Amino acid sequence: MTKALKDKIIESLTSILPIALIVFVLCITFAPLDTGTFVLFTLGVFLLIVGMGCFTLGADMSMLVIGEKIGTAMTRSRKIWLIALLSFIIGIIVTVAEPDLQILAQQVTTVAEKTVLGNYLLILTVAVGVGIFLMLAMLRIVFRIRLSYILMFFYVAAFVVCMTCVDKGFWAVAFDSGGVTTGPMTVPFIMSLGVGVASIRSDKKGQDDSFGLVALSSVGPIIAVLVLGIIFKIENLDYPIDEIEHLIDTRDVGWAYLHGFGDYTKEVAIAISPIIAFFIFFQIVTRSFHKKQLLRILFGFIYTFVGLVMFLTGANVGFMPVGREIGRELASFWSGGLLIPIGMLIGYFVVAAEPAVHVLNKQVERMSAGAISASTMKRGLCAGVCVAIGFAMLRIVVPQINIMYILGPGYLIALVLTFFTPPLFTGIAFDSGGVASGAMVSSFVLPMAIGACNELWGAEMIMTQAFGCVAMVALAPLISIQILGIVYKRKTNKIKRNFLTVEDRILEYTVD
Repeated sequence: MTKALKDKIIESLTSILPIALIVFVLCITFAPLDTGTFVLFTLGVFLLIVGMGCFTLGADMSMLVIGEKIGTAMTRSRKIWLIALLSFIIGIIVTVAEPDLQILAQQVTTVAEKTVLGNYLLILTVAVGVGIFLMLAMLRIVFRIRLSYILMFFYVAAFVVCMTCVDKGFWAVAFDSGGVTTGPMTVPFIMSLGVGVASIRSDKKGQDDSFGLVALSSVGPIIAVLVLGIIFKIENLDYPIDEIEHLIDTRDVGWAYLHGFGDYTKEVAIAISPIIAFFIFFQIVTRSFHKKQLLRILFGFIYTFVGLVMFLTGANVGFMPVGREIGRELASFWSGGLLIPIGMLIGYFVVAAEPAVHVLNKQVERMSAGAISASTMKRGLCAGVCVAIGFAMLRIVVPQINIMYILGPGYLIALVLTFFTPPLFTGIAFDSGGVASGAMVSSFVLPMAIGACNELWGAEMIMTQAFGCVAMVALAPLISIQILGIVYKRKTNKIKRNFLTVEDRILEYTVD
């Protein structure tokens, strides 16, 4: 176990270190920080490295194993109503306490003021959306419906509703909701559910259909939040910008982290407890796991809990204020023009620090029997997110660029590519979109955009221009991974043609 944890920590070190180095360089060049904030960030880097290592090990030991077993057991029952009901319940319980979603909900004050539910109005809306669409995703695997047809229908519906029924100030929030939903808690569970369901399929397309659950779980919240905007007639969203608290000494840093550990210990406990309760119920009913497996899963939950607390504390306490401060400082150079290249550089590396991305990459490599390596997936995701954050920063510098000018053509290209890409890559690409936009984007890139937008144009422009970063990050892999799939398909076809040519020559030589 110690060696496995050491390997995971080394893996997370190689992912997070480039971001830390970029920030360190910015701190001594364009965006100097006070000593307290710099110490805050340094401790955050340490917590992210250790936290992500513990989390990924815990996810391998618990979440992936449980998800696959539940998915297999559900489908073996052959009861469509049971598959639908359990999928709906699982979608809600793993989403309600998703930490990334809670961070977003706390920032959308106009929604919170609509009912006595406060922030939970948006959280429950998104959770129901995930539940419904996870149910549809599972039924799609059972009935063997092509993923691209479902995605095209619902994304077209989302854009039609946006343009006709919802205030434009709510567009970015709706699409951001789809991105933050599939975070470090939901992705391991949802993806392994798909693998479990597809594993009992005897046809060749079972493996292809194992991907796509995260994709549909991402579009569900978009539709649900847009419906929320119609029901409550939400408009004129604002963002209460608070002054960054400047820490003076190490005692202030210590207190900040002490409060952070307390808050996120509570959040992660809430996040994991429904899953543990569902797992206990499942074990009592099915007796699927023997004693040794149960012990391993228990240790997996402990690693997951500790790792996620450390990761979220480091990201939100150490990275969020630094992101705001760096965004504010960069906005003062070249009328904000420096934001674009710096944002692209950060975007290339930031996706590698997402815990859920590591889970997806390993899952893809395993399901494709090594044909699609984890390193290839990583490069494709990094390139896509690099371009996406470049466009997100361009919108801040040039506020006349409406978010739909980018999301509309972007999703059109992604949906058209589904007809030319192997089905396996379509599912992987749309899953990658939800996975790439996780805690690091919400806690570092979005605050950087908020700080820059507030410095350039004031708080009234934040909801329309700064928000939308998560949505663009979620869009980028849809295109980059599908292009990777087309290249992979052409290379495979070329190898097959060359093999047939050699075989014909051998046959001709034998006949002669």
